[in-house]
Amino acid sequence: MHRCVLIFLGLISFARSADYDPLDVPKDDIVSKTFTVQDTKHNRDIPIRVYLPASTKPAPVILFSHGLGGSRDNNPYLGNHWAKRGYAVAFVQHSGSDESIWKDVPPAERLVTLKKAASIGNFVARTHDIPAVIDTLTVWNDDKQHPLFHRLDLDHIGMSGHSFGAHTTQAVIGQSFRLGGSFLEPRIDAAVMMSPSPPKADDSAKAFAPIKVPTLLMTGTLDDSPVGDTTPADRLKVFPGLTSAPAWQVVFDQATHMAFGERNLAGAKTDPRYHRAILALTTAFWDAELRHQPEAKAWLNGSEAKSVLDPQDTWESNAKAK
Repeated sequence: MHRCVLIFLGLISFARSADYDPLDVPKDDIVSKTFTVQDTKHNRDIPIRVYLPASTKPAPVILFSHGLGGSRDNNPYLGNHWAKRGYAVAFVQHSGSDESIWKDVPPAERLVTLKKAASIGNFVARTHDIPAVIDTLTVWNDDKQHPLFHRLDLDHIGMSGHSFGAHTTQAVIGQSFRLGGSFLEPRIDAAVMMSPSPPKADDSAKAFAPIKVPTLLMTGTLDDSPVGDTTPADRLKVFPGLTSAPAWQVVFDQATHMAFGERNLAGAKTDPRYHRAILALTTAFWDAELRHQPEAKAWLNGSEAKSVLDPQDTWESNAKAK
């Protein structure tokens, strides 16, 4: 009898995951609005762009931190898709490491400028930006005069980022650092890191063991760093250290550092298949971890996740992800 029950439950799970499609979106037009968060504590203005779903019901919130030299206008393919799936998505722009550092600089000098901006000071500033944005979103969500009034479900917050933004994400979800201190933002419930980075002077297992929220890591076999010395092999050192919570990782075959964005820098081209897989995997992850949908979790852990990947791609999960 017990075996029959297990088989029955397994069939139900299969049916749920088979009907689930993270790429299915309504034809609704998505509206995005720009705002400026004023962080008086750190004397910083933080520009954000918020993509809102068509429904006016409070929506789970996803924050996105751009890479070095980026802006709140980067990666609209993510903002539009996630919003169509029912999430409010806030793209955070970090002064000091955003597009302003290179736009008026002669092309021959831009690399030097970008390297200078990849500083500890700007990293710390980024980690301060995230709680400041959450604090302000909380105020706006309760303000009847604000366009975001009652549009946000701030009990369910996801955090994501690419490159320097992935490093920012790792910090605010609990990565420890050799010199001590913590940048943990406890209101974040799940995280997606695109092009993650290992610690330069510490053991990955020690650095990432404190992370207690579910994570999804995304990288590529050619995912080096345009500015620093991070190699594709370095990016693979993060996943083994994530042992305290569910974690998944995809390694896209032949994907470069620019595969996750939409900026055509230095002649870089993005294969459309990467974006399709990124949207499918991240959406299923958000649905599983922010909405706690069992069909999304079954999709992630079943054959369906691999169906959006090429055979040469690598898809894996840790023991806690099952």
